[in-house]
Amino acid sequence: MKVYEVGGAVRDALLGRPPGDRDWVVVGATPQQMLDAGFRPVGRDFPVFLHPVTSEEYALARTERKSAPGYHGFVFQAAPDVTLEQDLARRDLTINAIARDADGTLTDPYGGQRDIAARVLRHVSPAFVEDPVRLLRLARLAARFHDFSVAPETEALLARLVVEGEVDALVPERVWQELARGLLEARPARMFEVLERCGARARLLPELGAGPVAVPAFDADAGLDVRWAALLLANTVPKAGARALAERLRVPASTRDLADMALRESEVLRRGETLDAEALVALLERCDALRRADRFTALLQACGCRDSRRLPQALAAAQAVPTAAIAAGQPPGPAVGAAIRQARVAAVGQAVG
Repeated sequence: MKVYEVGGAVRDALLGRPPGDRDWVVVGATPQQMLDAGFRPVGRDFPVFLHPVTSEEYALARTERKSAPGYHGFVFQAAPDVTLEQDLARRDLTINAIARDADGTLTDPYGGQRDIAARVLRHVSPAFVEDPVRLLRLARLAARFHDFSVAPETEALLARLVVEGEVDALVPERVWQELARGLLEARPARMFEVLERCGARARLLPELGAGPVAVPAFDADAGLDVRWAALLLANTVPKAGARALAERLRVPASTRDLADMALRESEVLRRGETLDAEALVALLERCDALRRADRFTALLQACGCRDSRRLPQALAAAQAVPTAAIAAGQPPGPAVGAAIRQARVAAVGQAVG
């Protein structure tokens, strides 16, 4: 039995980047040997185990064979006689097909170090086209490693995945997962450029319209909810289209809700410097800003109003209104709400002029 570190952690070390999660492959072992060593099984489709101390994933070396369309359509074989080179051959890109043993020796049968030096994203083998998820992962990595080019022969395989319909077999959750991760990378525009060139963008995200996707310059600290909402605004996606897209991709509720609010309120927010106190309070109420100030801050960022001083001042003034004292001085009923609202309008008017 021999253990190798593989994948992204090895690649990132060679690039001088902080490593993420570490993955391991075990050559020459059986599932029973892993269990006897205290590993816990977690893999359903093929033998993957959690280390008894670190809980990192250790997978038995395996080969794979395409058996049906889509990324679930594979038959895996894990056996003690599967070699490290055979296991690395099933990986997507050469830069991800490098292994490192305990003493630091690298095994690089497919030229990953060469492609790292040349800053090229290149497929390991023609089997790349058997898994459409690889298209999404490559596009996401292009957003992270924005100084890497995509090898022309790899771009040709991306186009094949689209033309042959493999990309249509992608399940919505996986599309969203990779898209969301790509939006959080250093240069999200590159992800959309890769998808556009191979024809996948129109198939996967038709709601973003025809032609190249407009990707705003996100603030470095912008979270996923902000980036998704800003992307929809930048491409003038109608509200109905945004809702359909969110439902189809099964976008998380918090992300979907901020985008809905941004599409509804962006024009009003951009006129925030000219709104009177009554309109400002109405805006804060529609956005539930008095209860969810952090989300209102994210909304301003998504709509390009982060530098506004007047809108946060209006929120602070409305929040400072002593609602409990006002309610105590009113008889129960609608008069309480009206008095509180009147006090908030007055406070906002005094704060922002």
